[in-house]
Amino acid sequence: MNSLDVVALGAIAGLTIFLGLPIGRLRAPAPRLRTALNAFAIGVLTFLLWDVLSHAWEPIDGDLADHHFAPAAGNGLVFAVCFSAGLLGLVYFQRRSVTIDRPVGSDAAGGFTTATAARRSQTNTLAMMIAVGIGLHNFAEGLAIGSSAAAGDLQLAVLLIIGFGLHNATEGFGIVAPLAAADLRPSWGRLAVLGVVGGGPTFVGTVIGQQFTNDTLSISFLTLAAGSILYVVIELLAVARKSEMKEMVAGGVLAGVVLGFLTDAVVTAAGA
Repeated sequence: MNSLDVVALGAIAGLTIFLGLPIGRLRAPAPRLRTALNAFAIGVLTFLLWDVLSHAWEPIDGDLADHHFAPAAGNGLVFAVCFSAGLLGLVYFQRRSVTIDRPVGSDAAGGFTTATAARRSQTNTLAMMIAVGIGLHNFAEGLAIGSSAAAGDLQLAVLLIIGFGLHNATEGFGIVAPLAAADLRPSWGRLAVLGVVGGGPTFVGTVIGQQFTNDTLSISFLTLAAGSILYVVIELLAVARKSEMKEMVAGGVLAGVVLGFLTDAVVTAAGA
């Protein structure tokens, strides 16, 4: 298998994210379905948060165990700074880009009220934030695929591609869940943009990983992703709380977490 084959398979692993995106086109899903989709997204993203942080901490933990304190301290600083940037940066970004406390009234065209338009904008921004966070995570996955191939371990690279492909297929649900929960039907073009933002970095990471990668680079992207994912989970929990369907929320979160572990099983079996 040559480099082009690995890159092509890496692209396929990223583009499986499109399998879950069409659910965002559902017409007026019932309140219980909207709540279930939102809770399922929380579960998937909670699993991703654990998965991303554990992979980011692994090289630091290894350095500490081997008493390599200087690289552990340097990578630990990168971990803290990038995690903070991923979380607090999105707080600042949303505050700057979305204003929800506006006077309620009809717009000039007699369409949505200002408050409704603001909620639509907030929801669309949230979906893009999820896509960005998942994209950062998938970039790190691409680095793993590329670096495995570069090291000559093609069997591991192929298993990673299969595992990440299965995993990414569930991430599409997480991206569009806020849209479905708010009864917003994005255009196919919008879904395409969200899919490229979320899945495309797997391809880019695979290309870079075959040429150059190191622990610090991986840690920086993984922790940026973790910070943004944590922010999105906080936002989705606020939506879930308003539904007052505690059993439905708990069941959806559980299903998302369990599915995350199941789709990650292939990667774990590969020794990644």
